[in-house]
Amino acid sequence: MTLDDTLLDDPVRLAEADSAGLLRAVAMAGAQVRATVESAAELGLADRLDVGRPRAVVLISRPGVSRTATRMLASLLTASCPVPVVVADVVPAWIGALDVVIAHTDDPGDRELAATLERAARYGATVVLSAPPEGPVASSVAGRGLVLVPRVPVPPELAFPRALAAGLLAVNALGLFTADVAALADQLDAEAERDHLGHDPFVNPAKSLALRLVDRTPLLWGLDHLAVAAAAHGAHAFAAHAATVCDVADYRQARAQHALHRAAVMGTSERDIFADPDDIPAGSAPPRIVLLAVRTGPTADAARHRADDALPGVDVVAPAEEFDADETARAAVLAMRFELAAVYLGLATGTIGGAGRYTPAAV
Repeated sequence: MTLDDTLLDDPVRLAEADSAGLLRAVAMAGAQVRATVESAAELGLADRLDVGRPRAVVLISRPGVSRTATRMLASLLTASCPVPVVVADVVPAWIGALDVVIAHTDDPGDRELAATLERAARYGATVVLSAPPEGPVASSVAGRGLVLVPRVPVPPELAFPRALAAGLLAVNALGLFTADVAALADQLDAEAERDHLGHDPFVNPAKSLALRLVDRTPLLWGLDHLAVAAAAHGAHAFAAHAATVCDVADYRQARAQHALHRAAVMGTSERDIFADPDDIPAGSAPPRIVLLAVRTGPTADAARHRADDALPGVDVVAPAEEFDADETARAAVLAMRFELAAVYLGLATGTIGGAGRYTPAAV
């Protein structure tokens, strides 16, 4: 990976390189959330989901940002939701009229999803779908489900805010969770301003993160479940835009990966200057740990202290130290920062941008 280290300092060249407008599309995260709120209001989502406590909430995980948004929504719900939360690729066999199914896709022709949602609707389950209005998926629940259609056009790999907002609005309406979705949109706007392409890397958190990960293998280790969910979205973004593979783990699980953890410790301590270069496989990118923390409180602080002791000098990204917001907004902002860092890194290394932007082949 060859970095053009001058590109991130030059807003004009950055804008020219970003011929697909990806930076602008990511910065529209707050607009995506607001548009989803408007769509839900016009659909009467809150009134139509005022059906009492469901037996279970089924979150359907499909390829792309659906998978990472579903993981984050599940992480938000699991700790306090009064009913079971089930994450599945398709609707479970036991689905019934007392259950609620929540799904997102940007592929209107996903026939497996269409078939499984049709089955859920046929068995009387309440279906909330975030998807384009045409195609087999939307048709599968026509007249029997609630479809939130996109109003802010962005590439499918950047639709995470819409997917998350649709899920949050649904569980809010069901009385299973309380999220301030309007405040979430405001926080995403504020992050877009912090990460604006006109800001120099030393004051731009996304550019700074991108530069720290050049020619490294990112180890995105979360100190809580929400941080791990944000890391999973980060890994998706870095793969989608920067051709970079990340390791994602809960920090406790990462400590059980002994060889990797040992290499990471060596790379973040003074011992690194005495390391034998022959211990690093030829051609491999040295690891770079980024510790992530979304939650606060005694448990979170204890986890942070343990990690700091084991990894002195490690990079830590903790949104609670930067701005005042609830856990939902902190996690979503972290996911957005990863998206912007991935796009910046992709533009600076040439994996995206100009006429060479990768376009998936039809299957």
